[in-house]
Amino acid sequence: MTRSDSLFEFGRQQRSVSAAPLAERMRPRTFEEFVGQDHILAADRVLRRSMAADRLPSFILWGPPGSGKTTLARLVATATEAHFEPVSAVTSGVADLRRIVAEARERQGMYQRRTILFVDEIHRFNKAQQDVILPHVEDGTVTFIGATTENPSFEVNAPLLSRCRVFTLNALTEDQVGSIVDGAMEDSQRGLNGLHLALDSQARAHLVNIANGDARVALNALETAAYAVSSQDSGEGRITVEIISDALQRRSPLYDKAGEGHYDTISAFIKSVRGSSPDGALYWLARMLESGEDPLFIARRLVILASEDIGLAEPQALPVAVAAQQAVHFLGMPEGRIPLAEATVYLATAPKSNTAYMALERALDDVRKRPNDPVPLHLRNAVTGMMRAMDYGKGYQYAHDHPGHFIEQQYLPDAVRDARYYFPSTEGREREIEERLRGWWEEGGADQPERA
Repeated sequence: MTRSDSLFEFGRQQRSVSAAPLAERMRPRTFEEFVGQDHILAADRVLRRSMAADRLPSFILWGPPGSGKTTLARLVATATEAHFEPVSAVTSGVADLRRIVAEARERQGMYQRRTILFVDEIHRFNKAQQDVILPHVEDGTVTFIGATTENPSFEVNAPLLSRCRVFTLNALTEDQVGSIVDGAMEDSQRGLNGLHLALDSQARAHLVNIANGDARVALNALETAAYAVSSQDSGEGRITVEIISDALQRRSPLYDKAGEGHYDTISAFIKSVRGSSPDGALYWLARMLESGEDPLFIARRLVILASEDIGLAEPQALPVAVAAQQAVHFLGMPEGRIPLAEATVYLATAPKSNTAYMALERALDDVRKRPNDPVPLHLRNAVTGMMRAMDYGKGYQYAHDHPGHFIEQQYLPDAVRDARYYFPSTEGREREIEERLRGWWEEGGADQPERA
């Protein structure tokens, strides 16, 4: 039989079973076939014990794409005697939920059969839609299973979340993805064994690496590569690393510009710059850029970092960050990544000081908690004769008329007249500021401030 004949025969067999994509055909049918998530599915864990007792609680499956959330929900449903009602939060609305609840109530009353309501991508339901589910979960009309890639703490209403247990799924390891790939290659009914192809070891390694823990991505790329090879009349029927690379151009990033991955990654970037790690900062910058993050969002964070964490230890940090923002705006992408990288390295390797930021926080604390006394008269601007008659500006000493352009006088309201907010560090350029201030304090006879 030629490869073309094999492809025709295999295709005919597959169509008789299902025209679904490989990732759908290879869904595990039993818990024994399920790969990964042993911390949830081990026989002694709560979920398995609940199923064995037929007392399934409402729960939410939280994990990255391709980690098995939907498959696990289906397996749980088949392990119980409950009716399974799956809906997608992308395509369903309140009317669908109300219909399912009405049918569940009828099913419970007439046949004493429970209903499992599975909502895929529950984070895409708004508050009103989630509120529709809540009372029926509470009174037991439905057992609720939600699946989400986003942190339920942020995306699921607190009342609904409080009635559910959250099971956290992990991204699959490379060994686990490899096991799933091997299973697809060896399965002659649902998989690709009927094509009589071989998957090169380097191609397999590249596939499981670039899938980034996502079984769906791995299987979809494998299917594309397999049919590309099988459709050729010549050759050895081998899936090479070049074919896999062509089928899956780039790694699938675990990143959502509106979700937790966004906040976690920018947090890692900020903390790497603050911690003076140019390598860490560049890595997280690359992750964000590769995932399609808005470069101006990154530039804004650099401007904040320059002011908050570097400050007066290196006053040029802020102009560099602002220049990077302007350059990104002017150049666009992909060239805009270069000034972002330059500013990132500059800020990460600059001396650090948060004294200006902390000084403002102390001043704000006094403004909020202590009396807001009027501006002292000598600091007020005497614009009119009446103001001068009321002693506006009286006693003010013009600093430029004194040696060193400095004169000690009261610049704060009476309620906080002795307050000190700014305590300069001895980092970088700020050492000069610290020495200058100490000279002024000594000259003016002021008490030396204690270091904050």
